[in-house]
Amino acid sequence: MRSRYVLGALGLALMAWGGLLLVRQPEPWRIALWFAGAVVVHDGFVAPLVCAIAALTAAAGLRLRGVPRAALIVAGSLTAIALPPLLRPGGAANATVLPLDYLRNWLLTMAAIAVLTLLYTGTRAALRRAARRH
Repeated sequence: MRSRYVLGALGLALMAWGGLLLVRQPEPWRIALWFAGAVVVHDGFVAPLVCAIAALTAAAGLRLRGVPRAALIVAGSLTAIALPPLLRPGGAANATVLPLDYLRNWLLTMAAIAVLTLLYTGTRAALRRAARRH
């Protein structure tokens, strides 16, 4: 219980430090707007999407728990982080500002999350079946 209070105090101290750094910025409202946007994207898009997919899989007779749910949350969070470069209008005036192929990299990351999740859940299911046979 004591460690909980220590971690809580540390969290409050870090939040105070972050708030201090925020108000020292030349235009702190821009950063605050990004934070607000992150909350809106998460609460208005990522969380409902994960819940909807969980409900659809439950209706289909599948249970979406553990690793698949975590994979959806990671994919949604990475998508929210990647939205600014993915939605940028046209090319950047300075090619060094956004030099990478963000769409390709995002697609590769989403594919890696899907493949690793399928491999893990498939392997786990196969091991369970093998254990039941013996």
